[in-house]
Amino acid sequence: MANSALVEMGRYLNEMVNILEDGQRELAVGLETGSLSRTSCPGPLQGDGQNVANICHLVQDLMCEDTEDNDEQSHKLQNMGKNGHMALLGHCLTAYLSMLNKDGFRKLTTRILSDTTLWLCRLFRYENSSAFFHEDDREGLVRVCRLVLHTLYEDYSSEGYAAFNTAQPIVYQSTSSSPGLGQHICNQLGLPLSSLCTVPCNTVFGSQHQMDVALLEKLIKEDMDAGKQPLLLIANAGNSSVDRAYRLGRLKVLCEQYSMWLHVEGVSLATLALDHVSSSVKRAINCDSMTLTLGPWLGLPAVPAITLYRHEDPALSLAAGLTASQPVEKLRPLPLWLSLQFLGNEGIVHKIRHATDLSKQLMERLKTVPSIKTSVENDVSSPEVLFRFSQETSSGPCNDLVEGCCTEDKDIMDTFNRWLGERLAQLVPISGVDVVELEDDGTCVRFNPLMTAAVLGTQQSDVEVLVGKLLELVPVLTSTLCLREDFRREVQRHSPFLSHIEDFNWPGLGIVRYNPQWFGDVLEDKQIQEVEKMNCELMKKLHEQETNISFSSGPEYGTASDRIYVGMVTEELNISQLVNTVAALGREIEENGKLFENMAEVVQRGILEAELQLQKDSEKRILEEGLLRQLPVVSSVLNWFSPLEASVNGRTFNLTDGSLDSTEPTYSTKAQTSVLHLPDTPTTLSKRLQGRKLFLHSEDLGTVINSVRESVETATEECSAASMPTAASNTNPFTPTSPTLLEKQYPSPPSVDADKTPESHAGPVMQEGDSLTSKEGRMDQTAR
Repeated sequence: MANSALVEMGRYLNEMVNILEDGQRELAVGLETGSLSRTSCPGPLQGDGQNVANICHLVQDLMCEDTEDNDEQSHKLQNMGKNGHMALLGHCLTAYLSMLNKDGFRKLTTRILSDTTLWLCRLFRYENSSAFFHEDDREGLVRVCRLVLHTLYEDYSSEGYAAFNTAQPIVYQSTSSSPGLGQHICNQLGLPLSSLCTVPCNTVFGSQHQMDVALLEKLIKEDMDAGKQPLLLIANAGNSSVDRAYRLGRLKVLCEQYSMWLHVEGVSLATLALDHVSSSVKRAINCDSMTLTLGPWLGLPAVPAITLYRHEDPALSLAAGLTASQPVEKLRPLPLWLSLQFLGNEGIVHKIRHATDLSKQLMERLKTVPSIKTSVENDVSSPEVLFRFSQETSSGPCNDLVEGCCTEDKDIMDTFNRWLGERLAQLVPISGVDVVELEDDGTCVRFNPLMTAAVLGTQQSDVEVLVGKLLELVPVLTSTLCLREDFRREVQRHSPFLSHIEDFNWPGLGIVRYNPQWFGDVLEDKQIQEVEKMNCELMKKLHEQETNISFSSGPEYGTASDRIYVGMVTEELNISQLVNTVAALGREIEENGKLFENMAEVVQRGILEAELQLQKDSEKRILEEGLLRQLPVVSSVLNWFSPLEASVNGRTFNLTDGSLDSTEPTYSTKAQTSVLHLPDTPTTLSKRLQGRKLFLHSEDLGTVINSVRESVETATEECSAASMPTAASNTNPFTPTSPTLLEKQYPSPPSVDADKTPESHAGPVMQEGDSLTSKEGRMDQTAR
């Protein structure tokens, strides 16, 4: 008969999981429609309490709280499945079973611990061992080190650190071990950092990712001669730092020779559960202890890591903390115990085999991808794949240029590979690829399905999508790498108006800055702000162009407003046309700025001249009317008997040349002439050719050339039909006999001939009796 409390707990668990999953679906819909809006403002505790459904909804609201980028990936839960639900049930049972009586609790925990230890030892071929379950992956190694200290130093439990006065303990690790692992051990055990010895991996013969065994033996002898005690050696079997299985056989012999403890960890240990295991990994079963992380391997949420160890003295294991004493610690293996039973032996082996099959599939596909270099350590049995874009394997027309690059290309290649890994992670997030830094190889892209496939649900079709995206990105990387030098030379050719800024951390074509004519080595704060403003305006102009090239102010973590960052490009890019565009638009912005400054001065002078002319006309009008017409009462009588026809004598201000003209022709004809048609600028012409991409080679743009030519001819015919002045007839930017559109110097606005009627754009009309305010340029009617 089922326990009613267990049934009710299972019902609550199912209800909560359903609410959370429904909330995830609502979140996806809210992000697509942009209607998601939640807040997490703290509030008072309600007096009457809340039901389970309301509390679950509150948890969902907190999980789906808005982020700055409102990204769905930041809210999305991992793919748990039924085995994940079983692990969640184990956490719920832990709190329930802790309320049992002592005898029942002891029997239950003993059975759970014995079953889990037995299953893991047989599954990973590590017989006759004990198990320690821990939340932190590093805690098992810390407890094992404490066990070795109790074994080698008999007075350690009573004297503590004073027991090390006879011989200082030394822990050995490789340079490719997990970052901070050795420091964490020393901090937890109270050892000085001098007790940590890091062994290099660079060797003359063999793999550069494996510990130098000969150098390790030399260091051990030197430490023993100095009166130190070799304590423990940490070996790796393919951990997150991209180590591969060491020569574990030689390391084991070395440890037995100098009475050292050998501890092994890494993702390759998961392959011990398979039928066929490589000889290098199989030797791990002879080590003294190993750490297994079944949570990511099997896709189980919040299950503990396991450290299996062999030691004959249970009293020392208890002193080292390897034996649980608290009720919560004794129930720690419960979620894993439930999940292992739910999966079964075949289910566990299937998940691990699926991850290794994905690695094999990607390794075979990467052999056909050009310019991609895989790690020399990758073999058919490795569950981890490392690859990087390499100029050594580049082929094609850019190969000669790439091979002739300077020695600082290592920094550029690391930047490009970092961009490649980030782009692949964005385009195919289900693949779980990430970026790792290696001491010798530099930046690499890592595909580790054993740590991600069970959680993300990666399948073979996802690997094919990953390879497809990689095939799309590799030509972009190759073209950008080849054209970087051409871009630098072309920018230097436009010096001093353009400056090329070298930054090996920018994944793109390069960085350029437009310098005004007054630019110098030493600038004042106001001049620096003017340069930044000019380059910001230039970047806006470039964004208006019809092109696939991305222009930005730099990476998010370090933007600069006085320069323009050019992103990745393709091989069809016309470098000369691109740089000419930047230079031409920069000159246009600078000239427009000067035009506005000159126009302000012209308008100021014109206002003063207009006021003077209006004052003279007013005095002339007074003389013509006579003195009597200026008196208030007499003027009304005279105007009644003898009206005076006053002529309209206004002024028009021409903004083009800053001249004052009479408005008499305008009032006589009662019409204004049409506006002159100005020649096309690069921006307006690109708007006419929407959908056409700029900065491409002319031999690839036959249709675009015809479109531009037809557009210019049509505009010329329209201008001729309307009897309007036209722009220069040779405006085709792609003809070899004419300067390109990006190199044209735009003429100043045409001036109006003195014999012709004033244009409508010449400015506001001022009549006699009007006055101008010199600061604001407004016309005010004066009192007569």
